[in-house]
Amino acid sequence: MFKNFFLVFIVIIPAMFSWSQSYSLVIKDGHVIDPKNNIDAVMDVAIVDGKIVEVAKNIDASKAKQIVDAKGLYVTPGLIDIHTHNFAGTNADQYLMNAPGGLPPDGFTLRNGVTTVADAGSSGWKTFPLFKQNIIDKSTTRVLAFLNIVGEGMRGGSWEQNTNDMDAKLTANVAKANKKDVVGIKLAHFEGHDWIAADRAAEAGRLANIPVMVDFGGATPPLSIEELFFKHLRKGDIFTHCFAQLATRESIVDTNTKKIKPFVIEAQKNGIVFDVGYGGISFSFSQAIPAIQSGFYPNSISTDLHTGSMNAAMKDLPNVMSKFLNMGMDIQSVIKATTWNPAQEIQRPELGNLSVGTEADVAIFDLREGNFGFFDYTGYKIKGNKKLECELTIRAGKIVYDLNGIADPVVLK
Repeated sequence: MFKNFFLVFIVIIPAMFSWSQSYSLVIKDGHVIDPKNNIDAVMDVAIVDGKIVEVAKNIDASKAKQIVDAKGLYVTPGLIDIHTHNFAGTNADQYLMNAPGGLPPDGFTLRNGVTTVADAGSSGWKTFPLFKQNIIDKSTTRVLAFLNIVGEGMRGGSWEQNTNDMDAKLTANVAKANKKDVVGIKLAHFEGHDWIAADRAAEAGRLANIPVMVDFGGATPPLSIEELFFKHLRKGDIFTHCFAQLATRESIVDTNTKKIKPFVIEAQKNGIVFDVGYGGISFSFSQAIPAIQSGFYPNSISTDLHTGSMNAAMKDLPNVMSKFLNMGMDIQSVIKATTWNPAQEIQRPELGNLSVGTEADVAIFDLREGNFGFFDYTGYKIKGNKKLECELTIRAGKIVYDLNGIADPVVLK
């Protein structure tokens, strides 16, 4: 008798608690795309205390504190933009290091479904502590960093040509001491016709066991990207601005044949990561269209967000994603290139997915249909019929942006 009573107790009592499960927030009836977990279907998402607790059909939301009606919308992991510049400051004589060219992230991320950014080398080992103090530790957006191989960071001009300030050991030491925040090493804007800067960045990456992101070009004549891929970079290193077509950079698409260069395809297969890094003048349709049409997709889609790019052709991450949709990438590939792929590239597999137990970073998008125009910095324009627009963003389980009040009740933070 007592044995049967005990069995009833251990079976029924937990079930009673499950019936009374209350949620902090439930997203109802959205089309969930979660590439890590191979989810591409209409599902509900439940959140408790800042964590994903359930992704399933028909979650009972009757006791949820907040309900988000996502019917007809796409629900994705919070977007990850791995090429931004967020070291905002007031030093007008500097470029993107503690200067007006950098943007405080929260004003330009959350409204676009971006919950994580990786600042691409605005700070170096000397200036990282100030970046951490002023930006990383004070932002709702999760801010990570690629450390510039130049100790001063992206101060601009001759500062970024100073090979004496490119110290691989000191850069690696700061990266290792700040593993929570530093995800890689960055090389950018070097104009020397040699491999000193690339090799020192690569050495720092090896010492810290983190990837190197290369903004490659500036030498006249341009250095060989084939040599860069196969002799200086490692598997997992990142070639950003991959669709740039500039006189000082070798392009990945042959400008005469309009074909992707065979060694580029081989490099991607061997593990070199191709990142968009859109920027002000670092993306051209003349490179992207033939690449996409041939089936060559970027591993990650990013913005290179700064004051010089945000109001020009780039605008924001959903706009860049929309360009790739209209060039022929399917929405699943575009979402993967802004969530799970970049999470893996920066070695943060806990991000970019909706797995149960993960921090609840979620974005909700409307895929609008209509007549839209997209252009690049050269003025070349394409027309499209699809455009992503962020409806709502959740960061660490809390709604931080709600465009049209689709949450009930509407409570931000």
